Amino acid sequence: MSYNDRMASLLTRPTRPTRPTRPTCVAMAALLTLVTAGCGSSVDAVASLEPIDVVTGWFDDGIIEGGKNKLVPSVSLKLRNKGAAPLQSIQINAIFRRVGEQEMWGEYFGWAITREQPLAPGAGTSPLVMRSTLGYTGEQPRMQMLQNKEFVDARVEIFLKQGSKVWAKLAEYPIDRQLLTR
Repeated sequence: MSYNDRMASLLTRPTRPTRPTRPTCVAMAALLTLVTAGCGSSVDAVASLEPIDVVTGWFDDGIIEGGKNKLVPSVSLKLRNKGAAPLQSIQINAIFRRVGEQEMWGEYFGWAITREQPLAPGAGTSPLVMRSTLGYTGEQPRMQMLQNKEFVDARVEIFLKQGSKVWAKLAEYPIDRQLLTR
């Protein structure tokens, strides 16, 4: 039998599918568990964190082009770990909307708890101040802007995300009609 005949017989011979070995199956199951565990919801983090010292209002964002005053919705809060385990890698997203509208009016995105500084059980974060970049501008004094008949109130929704998990809603607050300077 020539070399070419031997190769042709090997190529045309039916092959039996091979089954993965037991160690391969165990490794694949472990990998699948890790991947799906990292892609779940952030509900555990939300259940473990309690917002405290919440203050909402309209931040005096200064004078902008044309000498107009600018007010933006703002929320400040601390998060307390009411769980039994330290928490880390928690991102926070504040979405601002005008009352009666579904469209996002502005947002803030940042870290509530970093990986480098876990939040111990019973401990709280320092104040987290979140402001929209959008707001109201006007030539009248700031307090008069809040009392203007055209003024539309706003609300904020707070979401948390731990690691690679999906966002979960923590809370929602109306933005009080009070002037904030810090």
